[in-house]
Order: sequence, then structure tokens, then C-alpha cells
Amino acid sequence: MKFRTSVILSSLILLVIIIGTSGFIIIEDYSFLDALYMTMITVSTIGYSEVHHLSEAGRIFNIFLIGASLTTTAFGITMLTRYVVDGEINMYFKNRRIMSAIDQLHDHVILCGYGRNGKQAAQTLLQHKVKFVVVELDEHHLEGKLNGQELLFIKGDATDDETLKRAGIERARALITALPQDADNVFIVLSARTVNEHIQIISRASHAASAPKLKKAGANNVILPDKIGGLHMATLVTKPDVIEFIDYLAGEEGETVHLEAISYDNLPEELKDQSLQVIMGWQKTGVNCLGIKNAEGRFVINPPDTILITKGIKVIVLGTKEQIEKMKGNVAASEAKKFNHNNV
Repeated sequence: MKFRTSVILSSLILLVIIIGTSGFIIIEDYSFLDALYMTMITVSTIGYSEVHHLSEAGRIFNIFLIGASLTTTAFGITMLTRYVVDGEINMYFKNRRIMSAIDQLHDHVILCGYGRNGKQAAQTLLQHKVKFVVVELDEHHLEGKLNGQELLFIKGDATDDETLKRAGIERARALITALPQDADNVFIVLSARTVNEHIQIISRASHAASAPKLKKAGANNVILPDKIGGLHMATLVTKPDVIEFIDYLAGEEGETVHLEAISYDNLPEELKDQSLQVIMGWQKTGVNCLGIKNAEGRFVINPPDTILITKGIKVIVLGTKEQIEKMKGNVAASEAKKFNHNNV
């Protein structure tokens, strides 16, 4: 029930009691206790016998008091019923709408925990237009909107397999667990890896000793927020321009500029198994290569142009979203233009 409605209802009840008590004191010359007692049994409609025999004026006053109390009671019951019914109905349809939207998601991200780290992760995912579902046990953390948008969320314990399944763990492409307790994160990683062996899992760790355990449990990456924060601050002293540039790319100001890893599978067919020189020169996209990640997972910075991009290799590129999409051959306009040219 809204606070304002509660205050109004409480004030009305108190006003009826004050008027009733005062009326019996003035009209019937009751003591304060007798007047209050008479008022309470009248307002509550309990129906005990009169404290003292009422005069004609007292009976007329009591009739109005009964009417006022019944009206106030009816108003209170109406407000309470409306609150319960409307609240339950609204919550039912809201939950049904959210679960329907979650059931339609594929290749989304599941974000377990919506504290400081979880909220920061959600803002970044939202900024990059990545679909995600928040799993949080404390519903107070879920109140409000994020950047003006409603969250898709599930109120529940992320360590419970059923909760992860409701979030679409079988269809998700990644899971981020940002709970404050490392033991909970280990349990979630184990559960997620059991249900979906191909999912990418990123876990928070509060203690460095927990990182190997999370890796063994199945996490692809383990992040220690305190370590990263300290490293970031120290690097701002030693290499301020480099860090500011990286922050620019990660922030809203750098939304048009992207660092992305292009996998072999995402390249157009005509670029697969070609040299890096051929790939970077394709259609003059303007994308710059910063390095590659080979099939063994090692990074090569500024690789030679003659290196062949084969199965399992990823190319780390820097460019606008349009340039990168063009390089991957996913730009609809480019495909339409090619189709029209072949049919002239």
C-alpha cells in the first residue's frame, strides 16, 4: 500500500476515535476511560452492552459514530483489497512477461549477482547491446531501471540449478558470476559447466587463492577486482596516455570505436586460409590489426603480413563497428550490392 494512502487511512481512524471519545465525554459526561471504551466497541462493531444507559442525544451521536466507523472500515478494506489484488495481478503479469522474454533469448549472457561489480558489468553489456539476464536473490538490488531500461531479471539463488535453467543456461553464450563469496561462485561455475559445457564463464574472485579453484571448476576467466583496480591506478602513473586511450575505447565516448577478436569462422569464405595481408587489404575496410591469438591460445603482437589465418586463429582488430562488420562480410548493404552486380 502506498505510504500516502496508509497515512490517510490511519488519520481517519484516529479522527473517528478522537471524535467518538470527545462526544461521549461531552454528551454523556463519561469518564475518559468509559468514553474511549465505548468508542472502541462501537468502531470495532464488537457490540458489547453500553457502559451506561445512553440519552436520546447520545444515541443519535452513536448512530453517526457507527456510520462513520463503517465508512472508514469499508474504505480501509477497499484500499487493502485493491493493494493486494492489483499488486498480485501486476506482479503476476510482470513475471509472466519477463519469463516469456527470457524463454525467447538465445546466445545471451547470464549475470549472477547485481552488486557493484554486477551492475558495472550490466551497464557495459547494455552499452554494447548484448542481451543479458540478471539473477539476484536480493530484490532490493533489482529496484529501478538501468539507463532508463527495464531489466530482464530472475529473483532467485544463482547456486540453484533450477534458477540457472530458468535463466536459459542451456541457450546462453556466456555466464558472469559476480557474487561476493568465492564459494558461491565456485558452485555456480560447477553447475553452469555441468549443464552447458560450451558456455563461456567469467567469474569474480575476492581472494587470489580462489582463482585456481575457479579455473579447475570450469571458469574460462577469473577476475580479481581489487588487483585490477590497483593495477589500473598504478598504470595511470606509469602509462597514463595508454590507459586513458583504453578507457576511451571502453567508455561511452568510444562507442563508435571497437576492439574485437575476429575468429576464423567469422571470416568470409574468400578470406579463410589466406595471409594476413590479404585479409587486412580486403575491400579496404580501414580496420587495423593489432595482433593474433593462435590455436594454442598464445598472442602474437604485430604479426608478419605473410602469416596464414587458419582454423582456430583469431585476429585482434581495431576499427569502427561498420568497418569490422564489413571485414566479417556481414554488412547487408555490401551483400546486396554484390548480389545486384552479379545479376546485371
